[in-house]
Amino acid sequence: MLVSRSGYNWVMGSLLVAVALLGVFWVSWRREPRRLRLGVYLVLAAWFALGALLQLTRDLWPTDGVWALLPLLPVPLTVLALAGFLVANGLTMVRKEGRSLGNLLSLVVGVALVAAPVVAIVLLRTHDGPFIAVAVFAFFVCVQLGASFAAFLAYTLAYRRVRPGDADAAAVVVLGSGLVRGQVPRLLAGRLDRAVTEWRRLRALGFSTPLVPSGGQGPDEPRAEGDAMGDYLTDRGIPASDVVVEDAARTTEENLELSVALLRDRGREGRLTVVTSGYHAPRAALISRRLGMDAVVLGAPTARYFVPSAYLREFVAVLTYHPWLHLLLVAPSAAFAVLLARAY
Repeated sequence: MLVSRSGYNWVMGSLLVAVALLGVFWVSWRREPRRLRLGVYLVLAAWFALGALLQLTRDLWPTDGVWALLPLLPVPLTVLALAGFLVANGLTMVRKEGRSLGNLLSLVVGVALVAAPVVAIVLLRTHDGPFIAVAVFAFFVCVQLGASFAAFLAYTLAYRRVRPGDADAAAVVVLGSGLVRGQVPRLLAGRLDRAVTEWRRLRALGFSTPLVPSGGQGPDEPRAEGDAMGDYLTDRGIPASDVVVEDAARTTEENLELSVALLRDRGREGRLTVVTSGYHAPRAALISRRLGMDAVVLGAPTARYFVPSAYLREFVAVLTYHPWLHLLLVAPSAAFAVLLARAY
């Protein structure tokens, strides 16, 4: 028998758990695709499937010493490749978009991915209890952040498969973003063009769905984003009677809440079709569910170089939705680090 009895049981057990998790994911996704836990189900399913694969590899090709770690070699190589990509992307963002904290985010994360292991090795080589405890605690925090990011990424990929369907919508709401000298920039134009495509599709199905460009006036903007977006839409042939401008929102939450209020005043209620940039669509979907709204969020294409930094900002924002959960998860690591420091 090529595979040992214990190995066979481990492989089959892990695969059964992975399949069960995929089943739970599928049922949950069909009921409500705007749940971050969907990503958790997918990551756990992948984890158990990988465990089964590693056990099968060990049984079929027994190895000792360093060679036993060969199946794990792609992990550090992937981290290094990701670090290089993020650094290159960060430099591109600075060159094309200028220096700002948001534009520097991918560069900072890329450098941190390279620096973190080096710093950890230096701390461990001190053989000093507190320094070792800091290294161990940082390791567990990085693992937690990595797992959280994987779950968010898996949820994002799952949500991209959501489609609006052929039923009427109360409105097609377009989320605003910053203007450039009072005009609609390329990023916002992409959202508006995607909204127009969806609006025309609903019109072809016989529905009289209004378009709601939503966005207030920022401190560095000469006019409200909603007004500029409304002009953009009418300039492209959308009848002014079909454009309902919302010009007071300052956040995604306000975009949705104020748009719903405007529509309610006009007797339009029901499911919303919300359009934003592709990187923002998953978080906007989470927000719409937190607000108790029936909505499907569509993502518009975005320049590729812009996505990594923007997506990292979205991930950081999502982390703030469950602060107590993350503190609870990190507490055992902190306690272990304290005990380790005292043991030396």
